[in-house]
This record gives sequence, C-alpha cells and structure tokens, in this order.
Amino acid sequence: MENVLNISAYLFTRITDREQLRPVLRARAEAAGLKGTILLAEEGINLFLAGDADAVRGYVEQLREDSRFAALATTESWSAEQPFRKMLVKLKREIIRMDHPAIRPLEDRAPAVAPRTLKRWLDQGHDDDGRDIVMLDTRNAFEVDYGTFEGALDWRITRFTHFPEAASAHRDALEGKTVVSFCTGGIRCEKAAIYLRDAGIDALQLEGGILGYFEQIGQDHYDGECFVFDEREALAPDLTPRAITTV
Repeated sequence: MENVLNISAYLFTRITDREQLRPVLRARAEAAGLKGTILLAEEGINLFLAGDADAVRGYVEQLREDSRFAALATTESWSAEQPFRKMLVKLKREIIRMDHPAIRPLEDRAPAVAPRTLKRWLDQGHDDDGRDIVMLDTRNAFEVDYGTFEGALDWRITRFTHFPEAASAHRDALEGKTVVSFCTGGIRCEKAAIYLRDAGIDALQLEGGILGYFEQIGQDHYDGECFVFDEREALAPDLTPRAITTV
C-alpha cells in the first residue's frame, strides 16, 4: 500500500537569513517525522520531502505562512516506503547550479507553457501560431536515458553548468522555432529558458517540469520514466515508483 506522500517543490524568492532559517526548517521537519532534503540559497528554496500525508501537507502550509514562500507549489507522488534516509537542510550558492550570474529568475521569469497546452501543441504538431515545437531536455545525459519526450533534443550534457556552452553550439537547431525547455520539476528548465531568451531564442519553460506533466497528463508524447533524486530511482508516467532499494 502506497501511503507515504512524496513532494517536490521549488521557488525563486529572496532569502537573506538562510543561516537562521536552516535550523528552524530542519527542526519542524524532524518534529513532523519527515525525511528528505531542503536546499536554501539567496535565490530561493528547493525541497524534496516524504512522510505521512497530513504531516507533509501541514509542513508546506506552515512554510507558506512566510510571505516569501506563499507561492510555493508542490508536485505529489506516493510510495510504499520512505525513500529518504535522513532529513537534510543545506545551504547552497544556487538552488540549481548554473554558474551564470546574469541569469536571475527573481528578476525576470521566462514564460511558461502549461502541460495541457503543451499536449495540445504536440497533438497538433505546432503551437497556436503554427510554429514548429522543439522539445529541449535540459537534464544530464544519464537522466535522459531513463525517458524523455518523443523527439526531444538531448545534448548529452553531464552537468547543468555545461548547458550555456551546449546552447551556443546548437543554436541553429533552435532558431525560428518555439522551444520548450523541460526538466524533472521545473527548476533547471526555468533557468535554461531565461538563458535562451537572453540569447534571442523564443523559449518557454514547461510549467512543473516532467513531474507536473505526469500529474496532469500522464504518458502522452513521453517515452519511458523520469529519474528522481531519491531511492525510488524513477517514476512512471502514472507517478508510481520503479523501486525502493534501501530505507
């Protein structure tokens, strides 16, 4: 029986008190019996948590009481066992490392396309203006190997810091088209879309990433599974886990 709720979420929001916030968030999570990882950076928060459903949702609601996190949106999935070994709260320079300081989602978000709109575009073979769609996978090569959107571009990068260089090398494949950048939960593809737009490419981010698409759409136009960074290893389009290797 799958009764462990797993959530992933991120939000670009200014955090100036990370050191003080870190022990508070960890203590709350431990008191609620939760395990997982929370990343805190000056640019925002990225979290993966699992535990009793009421405890997980209550933790998120308490977090949203802080105005900085009021807009935090989560993606939910379920597992039969706890997929995390401990509760960690880490301080990072970026919640997803790109090493490109000019990319500041706090100041200028890239436009997003909703999963249902993207499905319609893929069904019809073009966007609402008749432009060709290019699906661009911004994840690392080993993640892409678990599954990706049909016909998606995969530049075989091994870390996200390599994305700007790869984008420059493959610019010709993107020009004149509607580019939809995607990733696991939305955080990498948000930065990627901003980078591409700054470079003159008409790029959108997939709202909620692959997991958000699975949650709203399922398998349509997607081949395989989605790698996740916990011991479930990968999720199918119905958000069921591949396996739990250890507890």
